[in-house]
Amino acid sequence: MATLQNIFQIVLLFFVLVSIHEWGHFYFAKRAGILVREFAIGFGPKLLSFKQDETRYTLRLLPIGGFVRMAGEDPEIVQINPGQRIAVKLTDDQVTHIYLNDFDSRTGSLEGVVEQIDLEKKLFVRLDVDGDIQRFSVHPKAMMISKDKEIQIAPWDRQFGSKTVGQRALSIFAGPLMNFILAFVLFVTVVFIAGVPHKVKIAGTVPGSAAQLAGLQSGDLILNVNGVDIGADRNKLTSLIQSSVNKPMDWTIERNGEIIRKNVTPAVDQDGVIRVGVTLVAETRPATVMEGLKSGWNSLSSATMLILDGFGKLATLQFKLDDLGGPVRIVEFTSEQASAGWAQYISWTAIMSLYLGLFNLLPIPALDGSRLVFLGLEAVRGKPVDPSRESMVHFVGFAMLMLLMIAVTYNDILRLMNG
Repeated sequence: MATLQNIFQIVLLFFVLVSIHEWGHFYFAKRAGILVREFAIGFGPKLLSFKQDETRYTLRLLPIGGFVRMAGEDPEIVQINPGQRIAVKLTDDQVTHIYLNDFDSRTGSLEGVVEQIDLEKKLFVRLDVDGDIQRFSVHPKAMMISKDKEIQIAPWDRQFGSKTVGQRALSIFAGPLMNFILAFVLFVTVVFIAGVPHKVKIAGTVPGSAAQLAGLQSGDLILNVNGVDIGADRNKLTSLIQSSVNKPMDWTIERNGEIIRKNVTPAVDQDGVIRVGVTLVAETRPATVMEGLKSGWNSLSSATMLILDGFGKLATLQFKLDDLGGPVRIVEFTSEQASAGWAQYISWTAIMSLYLGLFNLLPIPALDGSRLVFLGLEAVRGKPVDPSRESMVHFVGFAMLMLLMIAVTYNDILRLMNG
């Protein structure tokens, strides 16, 4: 049962992180008026697919990412050229369906040879129907059907490239932004689950230690030492102990609601370390809303600095291959965090969401950061970079990322096999 729960939590982590990221792209693209053809979780063959309104939602086999396919970025879009024979279906003298083959089975359609066609700006088609030239307007949401595959046309004002630099940049940045928001919400959630530390509690004492000889017990709350309020700061207590070797210390503790004072004398153990012989944990209380928000922000900030420091070491080649982890290591560590309880699991999910957002903003080809760089160049130059060149850069970058993922995954598998 525990294994099944771990598997569920691992799948849930990947699904939530990818879905919220792609939803950011999807939502702001739709707000800008861009036609979103597909919202996909995963890559490879489709496992589940359904269409709602203009968008097809798919769940794919390989859970290593996702994508939002926008009009104007369609590698497989069908082009119709003059001289090509097509059939059209009319509703109120307007073309709603364009058939590219199997004309005999298209009942109720009009067949002819294309004289002129514009499916982006003027939205019309001129057909030669048995020598009679006829002109029809095309509906902005007309469907092209080729071998029973339907593709909605995309007028220029529905394409990604037609939008302002700001609208396109927001559509791209929204993915990482959603990951940052999710990370913050999860960090705040952890605070409300785990509570806020407000006192230092003794979890146990070492037999024969100064703490046991002084009468300290498991469950005692440490209020102050030598008149110094300890609060929830274990470091403060440690500092006081280190400066009081072989000197009696006045400890004020709370035990079952009763305030007690104890004299504790730290001693140097056989390893040369000054100790009193206690194991400490934090005593928590429910967090207020402001404490939750503040703690969540602090966690987000500190985790961001650690992740950026790691990126810096990658950029300066201060790492070994064993320092990198691929999907296998992520799954392994996620399983460990899931076994540690919901608070630990949610905290790890927050870190992974933050990492995904920051990683995608790196100026690496095929990532969101690289696309934002190209949009920045367009804003400075006043014209876009050649789409074919940009596509080639992203293709090469994606291939390199796949090779890196294969390398680290292979290394992870070897590490597991070697124990």
